[in-house]
Amino acid sequence: MYGVEWDDPECLHTVDEAIEYINKIGFLPLFKNEIPGFSLEERTVPQFWWSGDVERDPWEWREIIARRGEVAYGKFFDKKAGFISKKWLPYFANFRRDGYDFDALWEDGKASARQKKIMDLFEDEAPFQELFSNELKGKAGFGKGGEKGFDGTITGLQMQLYLCVKDFRQRRNKKGESYGWPIAVYTTPESLWGYSHVTSAYKEKPEESFRRIEEHIMDVYPIATNKQIKKIIK
Repeated sequence: MYGVEWDDPECLHTVDEAIEYINKIGFLPLFKNEIPGFSLEERTVPQFWWSGDVERDPWEWREIIARRGEVAYGKFFDKKAGFISKKWLPYFANFRRDGYDFDALWEDGKASARQKKIMDLFEDEAPFQELFSNELKGKAGFGKGGEKGFDGTITGLQMQLYLCVKDFRQRRNKKGESYGWPIAVYTTPESLWGYSHVTSAYKEKPEESFRRIEEHIMDVYPIATNKQIKKIIK
């Protein structure tokens, strides 16, 4: 793991500081990537990762951040996990979706049947619009004897900003008892923050949204190259 010392001025010590920082810069990958310093990993203390200490473990923070709903969490950066603020999500949604709602994407033949099976379930779950990953996999017909490529399909839908992670929760047995490790609970960004907000950047061309994101990264991380930015953002 990469990171900083506890007394480093750039160190994030609490989940609240992490949320404040994400909102300040707009978006942030979870782990180290091509752009030096552009991750939660590189602004936290390495030895606290996977310690189980809710107060200081950034791996635990990601669950808390997803649960609070102030910042979107999911596989948003080069198919890897990260965070996007409420302010910046509309620009990511416009660029990544190419200005399409999912139904329009499907009608134009730009979405796969596997993606359609998953997204249809979120229509069926309205108004709650949340599903455990195992429920989603089973209901969409993936798994033994069914569709293949569930993980890749889910990742693709997150990259396109049609889905994000709302929470991590333990499953429950028939008696209502919790068991096992917490697993991802998926929802749509629209369920978190409303359709009008998520689609508020649809008024501009998708490439304009990308340029807006690109210029912002260069302002915040001037050492980033165009090639690095495109790899992370596109």
